[in-house]
Amino acid sequence: MSSESKPKRKAYPKGFTLDQLSIERSKRTLLRDALRPNELRDLAFRHMIFSIPPGKVSTYGGVAAAAGYPRYHRAVARLLRTDPVDSLPWHRVLGAGGEIKLRGAAAHEQRARLKLEGVQFNGKRVDMSTFEHALKPWEVYR
Repeated sequence: MSSESKPKRKAYPKGFTLDQLSIERSKRTLLRDALRPNELRDLAFRHMIFSIPPGKVSTYGGVAAAAGYPRYHRAVARLLRTDPVDSLPWHRVLGAGGEIKLRGAAAHEQRARLKLEGVQFNGKRVDMSTFEHALKPWEVYR
């Protein structure tokens, strides 16, 4: 059997173990699942987003974790992108560390909306120690 007819195997870095392979597979599964619509999960995200008061912000990861779906920050971003404009206070959800993750006109609009609510920026980031809202799911689901 020549080397040309052998199926090619994916090359992994030296020292790569089966545990690392299963972790990589679970990450891919999580990413695929986060991109699929899920009504219950999206409803939980909406409840958390609506609980952020004017003048406060949270992160994609904070919303996901408070809704009971830690590591589903991309699903929160997908929801905010696909929901009709102004059906959610989308501008109150930021990237980790208080950074606006949107690009172009959407980023300028998000910054302007937050400034109208009194949120202050330190360069490109929101001062999370002052303006981050501590999400409390037990208060949302009374």
